[in-house]
Amino acid sequence: MADNGKASGQRALLHIGLVNPEIPPNTGNVARLCAATGCSLNLVRPLGFFLDDRRLKRAGLDYWDLLEHHFFDSIEELEAAYPDAHVFYATTKGQRWYTDVSYHPGDLLIFGPETEGLPKELLTAHPGRCIRIPMLPDERARSLNLANSVAIILYEALRQLGFPGLV
Repeated sequence: MADNGKASGQRALLHIGLVNPEIPPNTGNVARLCAATGCSLNLVRPLGFFLDDRRLKRAGLDYWDLLEHHFFDSIEELEAAYPDAHVFYATTKGQRWYTDVSYHPGDLLIFGPETEGLPKELLTAHPGRCIRIPMLPDERARSLNLANSVAIILYEALRQLGFPGLV
């Protein structure tokens, strides 16, 4: 069941979903990013840390009160909260680059846990919604940092939308 954090009084332009995030500073950095861009942060349990973790708070600094955030118990519950959203799954297994899709207000960008990524069954069921960030084809460089990946894809979506409300 979803529970809500403080909303900014206006509907978020885009929605970021973190599924089972494991590393507090990554989630804190994404929270700060969402607060600074007017996007909502949606966390799917279980989380790999407690919300009072000092590393989470430190990374998010004093941005938590500016942030619209919600908690969900499943990916399905998260998606149901945004029934009109185009949903994109960020994965190293995607066939399309994140720059090859058109983003719209209200879209939901979903990212998996740092060590495992999103469930294979989910990606297999929705290959057209899977997007990736181009990287060198070296097995040792498996993926980018979660917070960096969110920033890269989120700012492309905001760029396509004309950075509304941002100065």
